[in-house]
This record gives sequence, C-alpha cells and structure tokens, in this order.
Amino acid sequence: MDLRRLARGTVDWDRLEAVAMELAERYDREAVHVAFLDADNWLSIPLVVNDEWFVKVVTPQNSLVHALFTGARNLGAITTGTENFFEHFGTPLEMAQHDLEATRRMQEVGVSAPAPVEAFEVDGMGVLVLEFLPETRPLGDLDDEAFAAHVPGVFADLATMHANGLAHGDLQGENVLVQGEAIFFIDATKVNEGGHDAARSYDLACALAAFAPRIGAAEAVAAAREHYSDGDLVAARDFLDFVALRPDHDFDVQRVKGEIEAAAG
Repeated sequence: MDLRRLARGTVDWDRLEAVAMELAERYDREAVHVAFLDADNWLSIPLVVNDEWFVKVVTPQNSLVHALFTGARNLGAITTGTENFFEHFGTPLEMAQHDLEATRRMQEVGVSAPAPVEAFEVDGMGVLVLEFLPETRPLGDLDDEAFAAHVPGVFADLATMHANGLAHGDLQGENVLVQGEAIFFIDATKVNEGGHDAARSYDLACALAAFAPRIGAAEAVAAAREHYSDGDLVAARDFLDFVALRPDHDFDVQRVKGEIEAAAG
C-alpha cells in the first residue's frame, strides 16, 4: 500500500451506505445515486450524489492526517519568524462544519464558491453537503492559455477575501474550480484569529508559487501587484521558502523572489 493510500485510509462500504441513506432521508428521496470522484484528496472522501450535491465525507483518519499537516505547516510558519497560525479541528464533524462556514463566508463577501447546504455527523464521520457544480475543472488542469486568462480573477477574489478578514490557507490549482468563465474557491483551511496577517502573506506566496511556473514569475508578480501593495509582496516573499517545501508546489523560489525585489524597488 503506498503512502498516500495509507494516509487517507479506507472506509467500509456499509459506513458510506449509511451516509447515503441519511442523505436520502434528509432530502426526501427514495434512493440516491452515489458517484465517487477520482480526486487526490487526503482530507476527505469526495462524492457526487444524484448530480445535485457535492459531498465530502471526513473520517477520523482524515482528521488525523489534517492534524499532522497542521503541525507541519505550523513548524514551517515558525521558520519564517511568524507564530503558528493554522488550527486543527477536534473531530471530523468540526472539519465539515468549518468547511461549510468558510464557504458561506466566501459567498457573503462576494467570492464565488459552491452553495453551502449543511454539515452533519454519521457514524463518527463528518459529512459536508455543497451544491454540485457540473462541468468544472481544477484550474491547474487547464491549458496554459486558459490558465493565464483566469489568473487576474483569482488574485482579485483572493484580495477580496483578505480585505474582508478571510484567508484561504491552502491556495493551489486544485482548490480553484473553473466553470466556463467563472471561478469557484473550495477547501479553505482554518486560520486562528490572531494569524490573519501572516495567513494573508502565506496565501499570496502560495498564489505566486502556483502561477509562476505556468505564466512566468514576472507575469505572476505583475498580476499580483494589480491588487496588492509592494509591501504585501515583500511580506509574501518571506514565506516562499516555506511554500517551496510543500510537495504540491514546484517553482523557482529565487526567480520569484528576484521579481518581487525588482518590482518593489
């Protein structure tokens, strides 16, 4: 069994069947059709139900993996001279409830996200129910031209979140969905109240790390400057080495730093 499969764990079908039965009862359906998504997700089991709802089932194993990720990220934050700002959840239900609330908050400030429905618990597992968005693709899966066309919109929405006291905490190409010309944010993580400024800088560093390999470091920095000050970029620069340690980001750290320094004078 490979590391990823071991980290995610497995869930017996009868437990997932219990989730399906609960959904049928809650939404007054005689039966529901469940489709598993082929997604590389460490923190939940993603499902599509009746082509109406996107459902994330969070197991105790997922919660444990989240705790390990949170600890590692906080250690990384400390290496930047910043106090840790990521928070873990006590239970799978708390993870689902946070995801629901984060989605609501993004919508409230004008950032597109799947419509939140509810979060509840079944057999010790947290269950999050969101609107299912058909025909979406992760931003990272688009070709270079389409990817570049959406970069300004991502920076604009990210700046809107930050201006309203929100932080995403896990920005990457897989956590931005594209449907036609629209973009939707998913999978925001939990940041403590005192860590917003650091999380804001971390988000910006993650965005630059995600975009620079696809559109160029200079172009990514220029797009960020449309919505962020030079001081913001300098603060983000201090998180780039930390972001580079993440296996889901592969970019030229020194080139991005150099473009920030050139732009900020």
